[in-house]
Amino acid sequence: MIYPAARAIVVAGASAPVALLIGVIAPAYWVAGLAFLGFLVVLLILDAALGASPKDVAVTVGGLKSAAAGSEFSVEIALAFARAAPAACEVAIDSHYLLEAPDGLRTRVRIVNGRGEAAIRLIATRRGVARFEQLWVRWQGPLGLVWKQRVLAVADEIVIVPDVRSLRERSADYSHRDMLHGLTARMQIGEGAEFDSLADFQQGMDRRAIDWKQSARHRKLLAKEYRTERNNNVIIALDSGRTMCEPLAGLPKIDRAVSAALLTAFVALKDGDRVSLFGFDSHPRVSTKPVSGARSFALLQRVAGAVEYSDRETNYTLALATLTTGLQRRSLIVIFTDFADTISAELMLAAVGTLLKRHLVLFILFRDEELEGFAAAEPNAPEDVTRAVTAAALLRQRRLVVNRLKRLGVHVIEAAHDRAGPALVNAYLEVKQRNLL
Repeated sequence: MIYPAARAIVVAGASAPVALLIGVIAPAYWVAGLAFLGFLVVLLILDAALGASPKDVAVTVGGLKSAAAGSEFSVEIALAFARAAPAACEVAIDSHYLLEAPDGLRTRVRIVNGRGEAAIRLIATRRGVARFEQLWVRWQGPLGLVWKQRVLAVADEIVIVPDVRSLRERSADYSHRDMLHGLTARMQIGEGAEFDSLADFQQGMDRRAIDWKQSARHRKLLAKEYRTERNNNVIIALDSGRTMCEPLAGLPKIDRAVSAALLTAFVALKDGDRVSLFGFDSHPRVSTKPVSGARSFALLQRVAGAVEYSDRETNYTLALATLTTGLQRRSLIVIFTDFADTISAELMLAAVGTLLKRHLVLFILFRDEELEGFAAAEPNAPEDVTRAVTAAALLRQRRLVVNRLKRLGVHVIEAAHDRAGPALVNAYLEVKQRNLL
């Protein structure tokens, strides 16, 4: 495709008043204006004929084929001209709703010895598959009067997966057994603990661990040592309803939840427990059977990546009733969710109450830093006061729901979006150490 550049349009537009002025002052020379326009057309044709033609350029698109949600990456573009390469050209790519381009989707490329390279910086905002259908390359002719443009079909795609970068950073620590159970394996007392052996009672040990009969027989204090029970069920439920799909620090809350869930699943699998994932909004959407072993993490990662964004209200009654169907043993149920007020949380509280009869329930809530900022901000205008009062009321209602959950016996974790994963892992390890299952 060849079309006039801005320079040609400006020259043609500027020549019109001059031609009109000549026609008024010297009507006999009115043909001079037509002659100038004809000369400009010749220059345009000459500029289009000189230099490289659109079919003389070859483009190669490279870069990552997959990226984590919330990460930054670049699409690398390489250009090669067969002949008469220009000094510079412009490259643009398709936009996609899963991606953001902080510097724009178009960039300028310098051409040296017929070749040039460019990188367009992108940020993955959501999970899914981002496809690039077309790529545009254009450059000006030697006279700068025309643009030569070529549109290429690239059919390239980037798979945006859940963010597991924190898992890679902490995998060496969490995979070490001493990091999971501490330096000693003593006094793991509680429901589900297994007796391991007797040991001499030492200062600092729990007095409830003393075996008085054996101590009387051996004439010294002996304490029972317990072995932590393994192969527990850990069910991670992800609410993907409307509230959880709202953005939080640039990413939907559900993506933050998926990252924290995968980190905890990795630790639980390494510790010998069985993990399953459950996704729901108005209906149950995805579910896995409990799996064990580190090799099963890839399956959980694929299932977590398939949790879709939803604009529906969450149906806790149906979801939690479906979740507990078939559970024959006491399990740790981790629920990632959010709520706006006490009214929307009533059904959630009723549904959670039925779970507590047999299972241990742990809620993960992201701190609403935006509301906290509005409530704490110094008011400078009447609308700031209104915003602060509304935010404080919403936070107060949120606190009421959290307190009701705690009174029911639910373990509640409130953490910032970037600390939710470690906070959940610490809570899981505490549950294991106290043998609450």
